[in-house]
Amino acid sequence: MNAAVAIVGGGWAGLACAVELSAAGLPVRVFEAAKQLGGRARRVEIEGHALDNGQHLLTGAYRETLRLMRQCGADPERLLRRLPLELAYPRQGFRLRLPRLPAPLHLVAGLLAAKGCPPGEKRAAARFIRALQAQGYRLADGLSVADLLDRHRQGGILRRLLWEPLCLAALNTAPEHASAQIFANVLRDTLDGARENSDLLLPRVDLGRVFPDAATRFVTAHGGEIRLSARVGHIEQLAMNGEKFAHVVIATAPQHAAGLLRENAPTRGLAALLDGYHYEPIGTVYLAYPEGLDRLRLPLPLLGLSGPLGQWAFDRGQPGDASGIVACVLSARGAWDEQGDDALAAALHGELQETLARALPDPDWHRVLRERRATFSCRPSLPRPPAKTALPGVWLAGDYVYADYPATLESAVRSGCGVAREILNAR
Repeated sequence: MNAAVAIVGGGWAGLACAVELSAAGLPVRVFEAAKQLGGRARRVEIEGHALDNGQHLLTGAYRETLRLMRQCGADPERLLRRLPLELAYPRQGFRLRLPRLPAPLHLVAGLLAAKGCPPGEKRAAARFIRALQAQGYRLADGLSVADLLDRHRQGGILRRLLWEPLCLAALNTAPEHASAQIFANVLRDTLDGARENSDLLLPRVDLGRVFPDAATRFVTAHGGEIRLSARVGHIEQLAMNGEKFAHVVIATAPQHAAGLLRENAPTRGLAALLDGYHYEPIGTVYLAYPEGLDRLRLPLPLLGLSGPLGQWAFDRGQPGDASGIVACVLSARGAWDEQGDDALAAALHGELQETLARALPDPDWHRVLRERRATFSCRPSLPRPPAKTALPGVWLAGDYVYADYPATLESAVRSGCGVAREILNAR
């Protein structure tokens, strides 16, 4: 039997697992069906620019991601721009910024100093956080985010411009369908943890350079192998594509994992569980404004849009970069996904003008990227599978496996690292 560990899937979970195993001296073979690594957070070339297949936002709470970046030689201080959490909706006059104070003072001070919302809402928000703290962020099963906000009388501006947008951004699921427990976990680890956990980490480069590229170099330097355009059709015991391995890690999206698990009697029940998952789309609309000294720059790297379609706008420009590219992000199912590409780009261009309260030149080009099954729908009481399957030596890794979190890059990385540790402990 080959002593190597086979990893099916070269997304962030699979690469995290590969890095951890390689660092411990185990040979790995990564099989990726696509022509490049990164999964749903990968580099794409558009009009000569290295961009991403979807705009992603990291936070200071992404401890495992930051640790692995450093281990692979990808310096977070150089590749990520760290800023205090700041949410702004210029058209509504709303702005919340968490100052650099020790936790939890930064959250209290930020709420009290928020602009554009009544004092009563600020006090209610503070009571909401205190109530979550008092119960250790543990909630009743089956509770949705909308239910949670109703119970704690979170309404008005803060509900519309803080809690609901945070839910959409973190869980990619509408508040009426989203798990209150998973949302509470996100609030616990970002807003109520160490002060730096709430920082925004905005990539200065494409996502491929943030982690997948460095992970590839690390794995290959440690004797591992990465095979692209290598589709795995079946897994039988520890045999795969005619090779035998000490362990097999399935690090694909849940719908693809179900296809591999369904063929083996011990894991058909697990496949049926994954077949019951629902999925949510994510759209990213790139608007490229004319270059030059008068290029478009947003007043903040991240702005809330006024709707009815847009949710967030990211300034993709960096100091010295005259690209003038804005990435508009659209999370979960909504009216945006019923629009054609040209109509959607035109609508978001109009919403950006309304947000900035000024006329903008027409974009030189636009590109609409839609991930139809970007994430699992993070619903209340959603069953999450264990990493260890009923097939000896066969494991699952992915954001859907890390049960504390929604579908984020950090949950994918934590899952991959967790599987690697279990494999190492089993030796």
